[in-house]
Amino acid sequence: MKIKKNDMVIVIAGNSRGKTGKVLRVYPEKQRLIIEGVNMVSRHRRPTQTSPQGGITHQEAPIHVSNVMLLDPKSNEATRIGKAPITDENTGKTRYVRRSVTTGETIE
Repeated sequence: MKIKKNDMVIVIAGNSRGKTGKVLRVYPEKQRLIIEGVNMVSRHRRPTQTSPQGGITHQEAPIHVSNVMLLDPKSNEATRIGKAPITDENTGKTRYVRRSVTTGETIE
């Protein structure tokens, strides 16, 4: 999965299309994300000792990773994500970093 926690994403499909938010949680085995303020659902809660009132609460529901795109940190536009190899001069080992396909900038 190319999207990680704390990334800024934009929703490209579904009822929340066009909304942007920060990724709060990632479920890689289900390929789903929870995004701040996106895909809000109403949850009916029964009264408990901690909240004796009970009632209806609103919370974010998971959204499939195919329905979002990463926002480029420089241009603040939706971009695809690729991998770029970087070789460490000291050890000679190669590691891969995420990069924007449109601008070529590395995304940390």
